[in-house]
Amino acid sequence: MPHDIATASAFLPPDDARALLDRRAAVRARVDAAARAAGRDPAGIILVAVSKYHPAASVAALVAAGQRDFGENYVQEALRKQAEVADMTGKAPSVVFSPEQGDGPRWHFIGHLQSNKAKDVVGRFALIHTVDSDALARKLDQRLAGMPAQGADGAPPVQDILLQVNIGDEAQKSGVDPDDLPALAEAVLALPRLRLLGLMCMPPIFDDGEASRPYFARLRELRDALAARVGLPLPHLSMGMSHDAEVAVAEGATIVRVGTDIFGRRPVRA
Repeated sequence: MPHDIATASAFLPPDDARALLDRRAAVRARVDAAARAAGRDPAGIILVAVSKYHPAASVAALVAAGQRDFGENYVQEALRKQAEVADMTGKAPSVVFSPEQGDGPRWHFIGHLQSNKAKDVVGRFALIHTVDSDALARKLDQRLAGMPAQGADGAPPVQDILLQVNIGDEAQKSGVDPDDLPALAEAVLALPRLRLLGLMCMPPIFDDGEASRPYFARLRELRDALAARVGLPLPHLSMGMSHDAEVAVAEGATIVRVGTDIFGRRPVRA
């Protein structure tokens, strides 16, 4: 930990760096404890630090201390921050959702994504969590078709994605209706440049995180049924935030998205 503080202090004042790393460590400890209580391996749960509105210096400090995964909600803010963090740390973003690929930060797009922004996100994020329509999926696939091959073997570019489910049937939230999920999944699986890895949800916000449990359980059930239907494992469930991460882990989350409890109170957007 002292070494991490010294490294992170290259980007933040030492007291700020210490507070940031302490908050991150506390969240990781909560996630790990919840995993062990559920009989799961903590190493199988990815902690995404949601850096929306927070400065690139805070992200760089966490990158220097070993945090790998970061989530952003807005395309232009994310692209600007990616460039700033790369300049600060000397580590280019890793755009493949694989722990074996590179050592740079893996950026996750977790906000609502409009079809006209598809051209800006493919090849720039390791994982897009919020695909919720056939139209958006087709736009992503079309954009990938115009991109150059990847790697020495000339493999075509592929974008890893999750399908966002409107698990609480809330009109103000994005996501596919659970009844329409199988049809969307089958449409996505017919697109050669998208790789479907699982599901994502944002349940209604409750003061008591325990109230989120039935929504998380429902997403897991939907994933299991969908995996059986399409004959693929669909290994990832992106669910759980600062107030309900432990409940999400207990119900099978493989990715939790935590902002405030890591970065502190979110700055007011200009």
